[in-house]
Amino acid sequence: MANFLEFTAHGFDQFMRYTAFANLTIGHVIMITVAFIFIYLAIAKDYEPLLLVPIGFGILVGNIPFLQGANLQIGIYEKGSVLNYLYFGVSNGIYPPLIFLGIGAMTDFSYLLSNPKLILIGAAAQLGIFGAYTIALFLGYLPQQAAAIGIIGGADGPTAIFLSSKLAPELVGAIAVSAYSYMALVPVIQPPIMKLLTTEKERLIKMKPPRQVSKLEKVLFPIVGLLLTCFITPSALPLLGMLFFGNILKESGVTKRLADTAKGPMIDIVTILIGLTVGASTQATTFLTAKSVGIFTLGAVSFMVATFGGVMFAKIMNLFLSEENKINPLIGNAGVSAVPDSARVSQIIGLQYDPKNHLLMHAMAPNVAGVIGSAVAAGILLSFFMG
Repeated sequence: MANFLEFTAHGFDQFMRYTAFANLTIGHVIMITVAFIFIYLAIAKDYEPLLLVPIGFGILVGNIPFLQGANLQIGIYEKGSVLNYLYFGVSNGIYPPLIFLGIGAMTDFSYLLSNPKLILIGAAAQLGIFGAYTIALFLGYLPQQAAAIGIIGGADGPTAIFLSSKLAPELVGAIAVSAYSYMALVPVIQPPIMKLLTTEKERLIKMKPPRQVSKLEKVLFPIVGLLLTCFITPSALPLLGMLFFGNILKESGVTKRLADTAKGPMIDIVTILIGLTVGASTQATTFLTAKSVGIFTLGAVSFMVATFGGVMFAKIMNLFLSEENKINPLIGNAGVSAVPDSARVSQIIGLQYDPKNHLLMHAMAPNVAGVIGSAVAAGILLSFFMG
């Protein structure tokens, strides 16, 4: 009987050691609270639910405490665990090109083709990347780490994951969470900056309707775009190659099934995997550090600088344009590549000042240009620091 009680007590003690309650830390509590916030914003506020629900739930999954060193193979950083295998697509930059394939298949570049000068706004918005890079260097981050952090300013989660997986794999989790968080918070962060930088008169500018773009132009664009961008920066080929491949599947008119698969089931599956594993990578025991908090702060700065760059460049362009060709600077925020949310913000703010001034179609031009611009910037940084 005594042996039985001793065995039972030992077994109960062993069981308790393996429970989450026994391994809970303040770090886990913090991250679980963050998960609740993400899920709340997604469901209650409708902020990028397709991103924030998987990421938020992934944070919950990644922060169920367990006994470290017990070789349970359940943590995302434990070799042999299911989450570790799924995370391989993030840590090795596999998922981002697949996301770009889907984006290309669902993107209409005709607004950009009808008014090519708006591509300059998409380029100007990349100012946030190089601004954050400079600040990160000043704060003591290594050059490769600073470059990976800076790409958050492009407001492009897949590009941020792709570049950080190559230059600073130890920071992938923090950079990915930061990038996707700010993409989801576009409707909160950008409007105050847009209003601050523009006058009442500028917000009321009505732009000329875009011209009709021919099918030939649409088919030629992904071919010419691939050659132009990748001859400049071949390092961006995994992203831009898939982006333009997806677009020609859409525009050719003869591969509708492939285009539908790329922009539907495939991108949905990859989004689920990337969101869940990026969220799970915030495991408190390895993620919650001063460096991660610093990255999140720098991400906010880079995003604001990118918005500033796009709006201000639109204002500068107006100095050289005739009255009938002037650009409403409210579309400058769309230069960041959070497609299509930043373009929707342009539309919403524009309608606040003139219910008849629809800016969405114009804002989509710098928006899709921002996708290309952030990938080109990533390629430039990659070739510079990998060489």
